[in-house]
Amino acid sequence: MTDDDAIELALRLKALADPVRVRLMALLMGADGGEMAASDLARAVGVSGGTASHHLGQLRAAGLVASDRRGVSILYRALPENLEALRGVLASCC
Repeated sequence: MTDDDAIELALRLKALADPVRVRLMALLMGADGGEMAASDLARAVGVSGGTASHHLGQLRAAGLVASDRRGVSILYRALPENLEALRGVLASCC
């Protein structure tokens, strides 16, 4: 594993090292249509909109989710290919 791979892996694991973020990822991975509005995600995990936005921003920075603005809503979707890459790196080295 290269240093860059290790850094990328650590950043993704750090992003997932929070129960709210794990719940957000689980919701997004199971979302019908593949995406959910930030407000719906906040409500589903029982946090404020600002708190949800913070957590979603951390997941986006780690490359685990993507977002699109549609009107006044921000829709989030999981990036399963990056989760699969994370699993692959862990399986090959651990």
